Amino acid sequence: MEKQQTAAGEAPHKRRVRYSGKYPKKFEEKYKEHDPEKYADVVAHVIEKGSTPAGMHISIMVQEILDFLQIQPGQHGMDCTLGYGGHSRRMMEQLQGEGRLVSLDIDPIESEKTVQRLRDAGFGEEIFQFRRINFANIDEVARELGPVDFLLADLGVSSMQIDNPERGFSYKTDGPLDLRLDPTHGESAAERLRSITRDEFESMLIENSDEPYATEIAATVFNEMRRGNVIETTTQLKAAIEKALVRLPKEEKEEAVKKSCARTFQALRIDVNSEFEVLYDFLEKLPGVLKPGGRAAILTFHSGEDRLVKKAFKDGLRNGTYAEVAGDVIRPSAEECRLNPRARSTKMRWAVKA
Repeated sequence: MEKQQTAAGEAPHKRRVRYSGKYPKKFEEKYKEHDPEKYADVVAHVIEKGSTPAGMHISIMVQEILDFLQIQPGQHGMDCTLGYGGHSRRMMEQLQGEGRLVSLDIDPIESEKTVQRLRDAGFGEEIFQFRRINFANIDEVARELGPVDFLLADLGVSSMQIDNPERGFSYKTDGPLDLRLDPTHGESAAERLRSITRDEFESMLIENSDEPYATEIAATVFNEMRRGNVIETTTQLKAAIEKALVRLPKEEKEEAVKKSCARTFQALRIDVNSEFEVLYDFLEKLPGVLKPGGRAAILTFHSGEDRLVKKAFKDGLRNGTYAEVAGDVIRPSAEECRLNPRARSTKMRWAVKA
């Protein structure tokens, strides 16, 4: 039988990645999870088991956000972190075809996919606009498009970024030690480690993630590099952390290594992306972006972020910038945490412009 030729200009068929065993294990093998429109039943099953499908992100506290923002048709809003687009989509649905949402993101890889997904869902330029810009620069967006009635800032890293080994966000899979939200700019985490001192790294671990073994980890990482053992991948950094905690009692070691890995990767990610500096700028500019009576909701995922948001909102209430702020944090429900374990650390705070 003659080999079938592809039509002119048509891309040749590409076979899916094969995997051993009954179920795919690697990110790139989970082709059904990467295509939620076609394999909705598979995606629903994965979510029901309490996992996040590969290449997707499950939006957190959607109903709580909508209940607070009280979005009305005709209003203008801003989503400061587009991500997978779940929050943006639900906010635009509240607009019922009237008004406008502008969404921001600096990730050139995922934002392009998300914008196309939302366009395919029927959200045209008249209601949905996108700007590839850091949310530290919300004042620039407001100068172009005007102040907003509602605003959401989800400060978490999207699951698509965490789960993709090529992005280097997780110690659980091998990949380049990158950790940049925008991999086209700035230093990767591996490059950052080579440019700082041991004392600077120890301080980073303490200030960015309250790491209790900061001294041991910093010493081990820099001893490894001094001996010529490069740390350029996620597994190489994990191995150094394991070595740093080798003297812990056996019954404590496994859990301690997991937590220290998570905190170390968090500390590096915060540093590489200047996350605290970005948040400072955002909180300072936020009031100027909101209309009188405008509502802002912020989701944080670790204590350092929450402290900054809490202080900014309280100071704003005291000086009359805000008419009302959240008296306490709002947390996701137990059911949401069951279905999406990544929601467990989430805290929501809100403010209403005076």
